[in-house]
Amino acid sequence: MTYTGYLQLHKPFNPASLDSQLVWMKTELQLDDAQFARIKNLHYASGTRLQELNAKLVQMQGEFATREQIRRLSDRVDFIEFARLVEARQAVARECQNSTHQLILAVANEMHPNQRRQYLSLVAATKSQNYPN
Repeated sequence: MTYTGYLQLHKPFNPASLDSQLVWMKTELQLDDAQFARIKNLHYASGTRLQELNAKLVQMQGEFATREQIRRLSDRVDFIEFARLVEARQAVARECQNSTHQLILAVANEMHPNQRRQYLSLVAATKSQNYPN
């Protein structure tokens, strides 16, 4: 997951906040009204789904923490259950990452080459800030 505006997914989907971020994008990238409308529609179409995926990840992290606490207290581990939980969490994380990536590409495809370069540069910079190596 990247992109500060969408990647504060631990917060409820907030159209007002998204709108202000999109207005910033319009100004920063010098989007015309038609581009802005298409990009706004893309974000609204994906915002709820990304929020659902993030909620699922948060829930799974809670389950993981509960299982870890049980393991520490009882020194017992159901390795099959643990492996299933890890696998499920990884699958949801991949889906979230893929959905975000698809949104980024769809938005970039609505832009002119110079806008696209600037946009992808901003996305890359945000990703490296949020997920350093």
